[in-house]
Amino acid sequence: MNIKRMWAMFKARNREFFRDRAAFGWNFIFPFLLVGGFAVIFGSDRHNEFKIGVFPVDSATFQVEQLILPEGFKNQGSFKFIPFSTRKEALDKLTHHKIDFLVRNNSADNDYWVSDTSQKGYIVEQIFNASLIKTDDRVVGNKRRIQGFEIRFIDWFFPGILAMNMMFSALYGVGYVVVRYRKNGVLKRLKATPLTALEYLTSQMLSRNFLIMFTLVVVWIGCDLLFSFQVVGSYLNLFLVFFLGSLSLTALGLALAARGTSEEFTSGVINFISWPMMFLSEVWFSLEGAPQWVKSASQVFPLTHLLTALRAIMNDGAGLLDIGSQLIILTIMTLCFLFIGSAAFSWNK
Repeated sequence: MNIKRMWAMFKARNREFFRDRAAFGWNFIFPFLLVGGFAVIFGSDRHNEFKIGVFPVDSATFQVEQLILPEGFKNQGSFKFIPFSTRKEALDKLTHHKIDFLVRNNSADNDYWVSDTSQKGYIVEQIFNASLIKTDDRVVGNKRRIQGFEIRFIDWFFPGILAMNMMFSALYGVGYVVVRYRKNGVLKRLKATPLTALEYLTSQMLSRNFLIMFTLVVVWIGCDLLFSFQVVGSYLNLFLVFFLGSLSLTALGLALAARGTSEEFTSGVINFISWPMMFLSEVWFSLEGAPQWVKSASQVFPLTHLLTALRAIMNDGAGLLDIGSQLIILTIMTLCFLFIGSAAFSWNK
Protein backbone atom coordinates (compact mmCIF):
# COMPACT_ATOMS: atom_id res chain seq x y z
CA MET A 1 0.00 0.00 0.00
CA ASN A 2 1.32 3.42 -1.01
CA ILE A 3 0.75 6.10 1.65
CA LYS A 4 1.15 9.02 -0.78
CA ARG A 5 -1.56 7.78 -3.11
CA MET A 6 -3.91 7.16 -0.18
CA TRP A 7 -3.18 10.61 1.25
CA ALA A 8 -4.02 12.24 -2.08
CA MET A 9 -7.39 10.46 -2.25
CA PHE A 10 -8.01 11.24 1.43
CA LYS A 11 -7.55 14.99 0.88
CA ALA A 12 -9.60 15.01 -2.34
CA ARG A 13 -12.59 13.34 -0.69
CA ASN A 14 -12.48 15.64 2.34
CA ARG A 15 -12.41 18.75 0.16
CA GLU A 16 -15.38 17.45 -1.82
CA PHE A 17 -17.39 16.89 1.35
CA PHE A 18 -16.65 20.27 2.92
CA ARG A 19 -17.63 22.02 -0.31
CA ASP A 20 -21.04 20.34 -0.23
CA ARG A 21 -22.62 22.69 2.29
CA ALA A 22 -26.02 20.97 2.31
CA ALA A 23 -24.59 17.56 3.27
CA PHE A 24 -22.10 19.13 5.64
CA GLY A 25 -24.79 21.09 7.49
CA TRP A 26 -27.23 18.20 7.69
CA ASN A 27 -24.64 15.99 9.40
CA PHE A 28 -24.63 18.51 12.26
CA ILE A 29 -28.33 19.42 12.37
CA PHE A 30 -29.81 15.92 12.24
CA PRO A 31 -28.45 14.64 15.61
CA PHE A 32 -29.45 17.89 17.36
CA LEU A 33 -32.99 17.56 16.06
CA LEU A 34 -33.26 13.93 17.22
CA VAL A 35 -31.77 14.46 20.67
CA GLY A 36 -33.71 17.68 21.22
CA GLY A 37 -36.99 16.10 20.16
CA PHE A 38 -36.59 13.04 22.35
CA ALA A 39 -35.39 15.17 25.26
CA VAL A 40 -38.80 16.84 25.16
CA ILE A 41 -40.94 13.73 24.75
CA PHE A 42 -38.97 10.87 26.33
CA GLY A 43 -40.50 11.57 29.73
CA SER A 44 -43.97 11.00 28.27
CA ASP A 45 -43.42 7.48 27.01
CA ARG A 46 -46.61 6.07 25.49
CA HIS A 47 -45.56 2.50 24.75
CA ASN A 48 -48.32 0.05 25.57
CA GLU A 49 -46.07 -2.60 27.09
CA PHE A 50 -44.47 -2.36 30.53
CA LYS A 51 -41.50 -4.59 31.38
CA ILE A 52 -41.71 -5.96 34.92
CA GLY A 53 -38.69 -7.76 36.35
CA VAL A 54 -39.32 -10.52 38.90
CA PHE A 55 -36.77 -12.33 41.06
CA PRO A 56 -35.83 -14.91 42.21
CA VAL A 57 -37.31 -16.95 39.38
CA ASP A 58 -35.92 -19.82 37.33
CA SER A 59 -36.13 -18.65 33.72
CA ALA A 60 -36.07 -22.24 32.40
CA THR A 61 -39.39 -23.09 34.05
CA PHE A 62 -40.87 -19.60 34.19
CA GLN A 63 -44.63 -19.19 33.88
CA VAL A 64 -46.57 -16.07 34.81
CA GLU A 65 -49.28 -18.15 36.50
CA GLN A 66 -46.75 -19.47 39.02
CA LEU A 67 -45.69 -16.02 40.23
CA ILE A 68 -46.83 -15.22 43.77
CA LEU A 69 -47.86 -11.60 43.30
CA PRO A 70 -51.08 -9.63 43.87
CA GLU A 71 -53.64 -10.95 41.39
CA GLY A 72 -54.69 -7.49 40.28
CA PHE A 73 -51.08 -6.74 39.42
CA LYS A 74 -50.21 -10.08 37.83
CA ASN A 75 -53.20 -10.06 35.50
CA GLN A 76 -52.51 -6.68 33.91
CA GLY A 77 -52.68 -7.24 30.15
CA SER A 78 -50.06 -4.61 29.33
CA PHE A 79 -47.40 -6.11 31.65
CA LYS A 80 -44.60 -8.33 30.36
CA PHE A 81 -42.96 -10.21 33.24
CA ILE A 82 -39.25 -10.96 32.84
CA PRO A 83 -37.61 -13.52 35.16
CA PHE A 84 -34.27 -12.98 36.89
CA SER A 85 -32.41 -15.44 39.07
CA THR A 86 -30.59 -12.84 41.20
CA ARG A 87 -31.35 -9.38 42.52
CA LYS A 88 -28.00 -8.04 41.27
CA GLU A 89 -28.78 -8.95 37.67
CA ALA A 90 -32.27 -7.50 37.91
CA LEU A 91 -31.10 -4.22 39.47
CA ASP A 92 -28.54 -3.81 36.71
CA LYS A 93 -31.33 -3.99 34.11
CA LEU A 94 -33.47 -1.56 36.11
CA THR A 95 -30.75 1.09 36.44
CA HIS A 96 -30.14 0.87 32.69
CA HIS A 97 -33.87 1.34 31.93
CA LYS A 98 -34.10 -2.08 30.31
CA ILE A 99 -37.01 -2.89 32.60
CA ASP A 100 -39.51 -0.45 34.11
CA PHE A 101 -40.18 -2.02 37.50
CA LEU A 102 -38.70 -4.74 39.71
CA VAL A 103 -40.57 -6.79 42.28
CA ARG A 104 -39.54 -9.63 44.57
CA ASN A 105 -41.52 -12.81 44.00
CA ASN A 106 -43.41 -14.19 47.03
CA SER A 107 -42.34 -11.31 49.28
CA ALA A 108 -44.13 -10.97 52.62
CA ASP A 109 -43.30 -7.25 52.67
CA ASN A 110 -44.15 -6.71 48.96
CA ASP A 111 -40.64 -5.43 48.19
CA TYR A 112 -40.22 -3.55 44.92
CA TRP A 113 -37.69 -1.30 43.18
CA VAL A 114 -38.37 1.52 40.74
CA SER A 115 -36.33 4.27 39.14
CA ASP A 116 -37.44 7.76 40.15
CA THR A 117 -36.51 9.01 36.66
CA SER A 118 -38.80 6.57 34.84
CA GLN A 119 -42.31 7.73 33.98
CA LYS A 120 -43.36 4.19 33.11
CA GLY A 121 -41.94 2.96 36.40
CA TYR A 122 -44.04 5.52 38.26
CA ILE A 123 -47.19 4.28 36.51
CA VAL A 124 -46.42 0.65 37.38
CA GLU A 125 -45.72 1.63 40.99
CA GLN A 126 -49.17 3.17 41.31
CA ILE A 127 -50.80 0.07 39.82
CA PHE A 128 -48.81 -2.18 42.16
CA ASN A 129 -49.79 -0.24 45.27
CA ALA A 130 -53.41 -0.08 44.13
CA SER A 131 -53.49 -3.86 43.72
CA LEU A 132 -52.24 -4.28 47.30
CA ILE A 133 -55.20 -2.35 48.71
CA LYS A 134 -57.51 -5.05 47.39
CA THR A 135 -55.40 -8.04 48.38
CA ASP A 136 -53.66 -7.07 51.60
CA ASP A 137 -54.01 -4.92 54.67
CA ARG A 138 -51.08 -2.86 53.49
CA VAL A 139 -51.81 0.37 51.69
CA VAL A 140 -48.49 0.43 49.84
CA GLY A 141 -45.66 -1.95 49.16
CA ASN A 142 -42.15 -1.72 50.58
CA LYS A 143 -40.22 0.52 48.20
CA ARG A 144 -36.49 -0.23 48.19
CA ARG A 145 -33.75 2.08 47.00
CA ILE A 146 -31.86 1.23 43.84
CA GLN A 147 -28.36 0.14 44.72
CA GLY A 148 -25.71 1.93 42.69
CA PHE A 149 -25.67 4.79 40.24
CA GLU A 150 -29.06 5.54 38.72
CA ILE A 151 -28.97 6.29 35.00
CA ARG A 152 -31.29 8.76 33.34
CA PHE A 153 -33.07 7.54 30.24
CA ILE A 154 -31.52 10.23 28.08
CA ASP A 155 -28.03 9.13 29.19
CA TRP A 156 -28.89 5.61 27.99
CA PHE A 157 -30.54 6.92 24.83
CA PHE A 158 -27.91 9.47 23.71
CA PRO A 159 -25.22 6.96 22.58
CA GLY A 160 -27.84 5.29 20.39
CA ILE A 161 -28.62 8.55 18.61
CA LEU A 162 -24.94 9.24 17.94
CA ALA A 163 -24.31 5.68 16.77
CA MET A 164 -27.34 5.77 14.47
CA ASN A 165 -26.15 9.03 12.92
CA MET A 166 -22.72 7.45 12.43
CA MET A 167 -24.31 4.42 10.77
CA PHE A 168 -26.27 6.43 8.21
CA SER A 169 -23.33 8.76 7.55
CA ALA A 170 -21.00 5.79 7.05
CA LEU A 171 -23.26 3.63 4.88
CA TYR A 172 -24.77 6.33 2.70
CA GLY A 173 -21.70 8.59 2.75
CA VAL A 174 -19.40 6.04 1.15
CA GLY A 175 -22.01 3.89 -0.61
CA TYR A 176 -23.45 6.70 -2.71
CA VAL A 177 -20.06 8.24 -3.41
CA VAL A 178 -18.48 5.05 -4.73
CA VAL A 179 -21.52 4.17 -6.86
CA ARG A 180 -21.72 7.71 -8.23
CA TYR A 181 -18.02 7.67 -9.11
CA ARG A 182 -18.44 4.34 -10.87
CA LYS A 183 -21.53 5.49 -12.76
CA ASN A 184 -19.89 8.77 -13.86
CA GLY A 185 -16.72 7.06 -15.00
CA VAL A 186 -14.46 8.54 -12.32
CA LEU A 187 -13.40 5.11 -11.11
CA LYS A 188 -12.63 4.06 -14.67
CA ARG A 189 -10.16 6.94 -14.94
CA LEU A 190 -8.67 6.14 -11.53
CA LYS A 191 -8.10 2.58 -12.76
CA ALA A 192 -5.52 3.97 -15.19
CA THR A 193 -3.44 5.24 -12.24
CA PRO A 194 -1.23 3.09 -9.98
CA LEU A 195 -3.97 3.28 -7.29
CA THR A 196 -5.12 -0.18 -6.15
CA ALA A 197 -8.62 -1.12 -5.03
CA LEU A 198 -7.45 -1.66 -1.44
CA GLU A 199 -5.71 1.73 -1.37
CA TYR A 200 -8.76 3.47 -2.78
CA LEU A 201 -11.20 1.86 -0.35
CA THR A 202 -8.89 2.44 2.61
CA SER A 203 -8.55 6.14 1.76
CA GLN A 204 -12.33 6.43 1.39
CA MET A 205 -12.82 4.70 4.74
CA LEU A 206 -10.31 6.93 6.55
CA SER A 207 -11.73 10.08 4.95
CA ARG A 208 -15.29 9.25 5.99
CA ASN A 209 -14.07 8.24 9.44
CA PHE A 210 -12.32 11.60 9.86
CA LEU A 211 -15.50 13.44 8.87
CA ILE A 212 -17.68 11.32 11.18
CA MET A 213 -15.39 11.85 14.16
CA PHE A 214 -15.17 15.59 13.47
CA THR A 215 -18.97 15.82 13.34
CA LEU A 216 -19.28 13.64 16.44
CA VAL A 217 -17.10 15.91 18.57
CA VAL A 218 -19.02 19.04 17.55
CA VAL A 219 -22.42 17.41 18.11
CA TRP A 220 -21.34 15.91 21.46
CA ILE A 221 -20.15 19.28 22.77
CA GLY A 222 -23.31 21.03 21.60
CA CYS A 223 -25.68 18.43 23.07
CA ASP A 224 -23.71 18.25 26.31
CA LEU A 225 -24.09 22.00 26.79
CA LEU A 226 -27.85 21.62 26.38
CA PHE A 227 -28.52 18.39 28.31
CA SER A 228 -25.46 17.80 30.56
CA PHE A 229 -24.84 14.13 29.84
CA GLN A 230 -23.29 11.97 32.54
CA VAL A 231 -20.16 10.04 31.60
CA VAL A 232 -18.86 7.69 34.30
CA GLY A 233 -15.97 6.22 32.30
CA SER A 234 -13.06 7.64 30.33
CA TYR A 235 -13.61 10.04 27.43
CA LEU A 236 -10.49 8.61 25.78
CA ASN A 237 -12.02 5.13 25.85
CA LEU A 238 -15.24 6.54 24.42
CA PHE A 239 -13.31 8.15 21.57
CA LEU A 240 -11.53 4.87 20.81
CA VAL A 241 -14.80 2.94 20.67
CA PHE A 242 -16.42 5.57 18.45
CA PHE A 243 -13.36 5.44 16.17
CA LEU A 244 -13.42 1.64 15.82
CA GLY A 245 -17.19 1.63 15.37
CA SER A 246 -16.97 4.26 12.66
CA LEU A 247 -14.28 2.26 10.83
CA SER A 248 -16.41 -0.89 10.97
CA LEU A 249 -19.58 0.80 9.71
CA THR A 250 -17.70 2.62 6.93
CA ALA A 251 -15.99 -0.60 5.82
CA LEU A 252 -19.43 -2.25 5.70
CA GLY A 253 -20.67 0.58 3.45
CA LEU A 254 -17.70 0.09 1.11
CA ALA A 255 -18.35 -3.66 0.92
CA LEU A 256 -22.00 -3.01 -0.01
CA ALA A 257 -20.99 -0.55 -2.75
CA ALA A 258 -18.13 -2.63 -4.16
CA ARG A 259 -19.97 -3.49 -7.39
CA GLY A 260 -23.13 -1.36 -7.46
CA THR A 261 -23.88 0.86 -10.48
CA SER A 262 -27.29 2.23 -9.52
CA GLU A 263 -28.01 4.66 -6.68
CA GLU A 264 -31.51 3.25 -6.35
CA PHE A 265 -30.30 -0.34 -6.01
CA THR A 266 -27.56 0.69 -3.59
CA SER A 267 -30.09 2.62 -1.50
CA GLY A 268 -32.27 -0.49 -1.30
CA VAL A 269 -29.36 -2.67 -0.21
CA ILE A 270 -28.28 -0.16 2.43
CA ASN A 271 -31.83 0.15 3.73
CA PHE A 272 -32.07 -3.65 3.85
CA ILE A 273 -29.05 -3.69 6.15
CA SER A 274 -29.43 -0.44 8.13
CA TRP A 275 -33.04 -0.64 9.30
CA PRO A 276 -32.85 -4.13 10.87
CA MET A 277 -29.51 -3.12 12.36
CA MET A 278 -31.02 0.01 13.87
CA PHE A 279 -33.96 -1.82 15.46
CA LEU A 280 -32.05 -4.88 16.66
CA SER A 281 -29.02 -3.01 18.06
CA GLU A 282 -30.99 -1.31 20.88
CA VAL A 283 -30.76 2.20 19.44
CA TRP A 284 -34.31 3.10 20.45
CA PHE A 285 -35.29 0.47 23.00
CA SER A 286 -33.92 -2.46 24.95
CA LEU A 287 -34.29 -6.04 23.71
CA GLU A 288 -34.79 -7.25 27.27
CA GLY A 289 -37.65 -9.72 27.17
CA ALA A 290 -37.25 -10.40 23.43
CA PRO A 291 -36.85 -14.00 22.21
CA GLN A 292 -33.33 -15.39 22.49
CA TRP A 293 -33.00 -15.82 18.71
CA VAL A 294 -33.60 -12.08 18.27
CA LYS A 295 -30.81 -11.28 20.73
CA SER A 296 -28.51 -13.74 18.97
CA ALA A 297 -29.32 -12.26 15.55
CA SER A 298 -28.44 -8.77 16.80
CA GLN A 299 -24.85 -9.90 17.47
CA VAL A 300 -24.04 -10.03 13.74
CA PHE A 301 -24.32 -6.24 13.46
CA PRO A 302 -21.37 -3.95 14.27
CA LEU A 303 -23.79 -1.37 15.67
CA THR A 304 -24.76 -3.79 18.47
CA HIS A 305 -21.17 -4.16 19.69
CA LEU A 306 -20.54 -0.44 19.29
CA LEU A 307 -23.52 0.49 21.49
CA THR A 308 -22.75 -2.22 24.05
CA ALA A 309 -19.24 -0.81 24.51
CA LEU A 310 -20.37 2.83 24.50
CA ARG A 311 -23.05 2.34 27.15
CA ALA A 312 -20.72 0.23 29.29
CA ILE A 313 -18.18 3.09 29.36
CA MET A 314 -20.63 5.97 29.60
CA ASN A 315 -23.06 4.47 32.13
CA ASP A 316 -20.98 1.91 34.06
CA GLY A 317 -17.44 3.30 33.87
CA ALA A 318 -16.12 0.19 32.09
CA GLY A 319 -12.45 0.05 31.12
CA LEU A 320 -10.86 -1.31 27.94
CA LEU A 321 -10.49 -4.77 29.47
CA ASP A 322 -14.21 -4.87 30.27
CA ILE A 323 -15.13 -4.18 26.64
CA GLY A 324 -12.25 -6.12 25.11
CA SER A 325 -14.53 -8.59 23.32
CA GLN A 326 -16.46 -5.77 21.62
CA LEU A 327 -13.23 -4.07 20.51
CA ILE A 328 -11.88 -7.31 19.04
CA ILE A 329 -15.15 -8.02 17.21
CA LEU A 330 -15.28 -4.50 15.73
CA THR A 331 -11.67 -4.78 14.57
CA ILE A 332 -12.27 -8.17 12.95
CA MET A 333 -15.44 -6.91 11.25
CA THR A 334 -13.58 -3.87 9.89
CA LEU A 335 -10.82 -5.99 8.35
CA CYS A 336 -13.29 -8.52 6.93
CA PHE A 337 -15.53 -5.87 5.34
CA LEU A 338 -12.53 -4.02 3.91
CA PHE A 339 -10.97 -7.08 2.30
CA ILE A 340 -14.34 -8.32 1.01
CA GLY A 341 -14.92 -4.93 -0.56
CA SER A 342 -11.46 -4.79 -2.15
CA ALA A 343 -11.75 -8.36 -3.47
CA ALA A 344 -15.16 -7.71 -5.03
CA PHE A 345 -14.41 -4.14 -6.13
CA SER A 346 -15.06 -3.16 -9.74
CA TRP A 347 -13.69 -0.01 -11.36
CA ASN A 348 -16.09 -0.25 -14.32
CA LYS A 349 -19.84 -0.31 -14.66
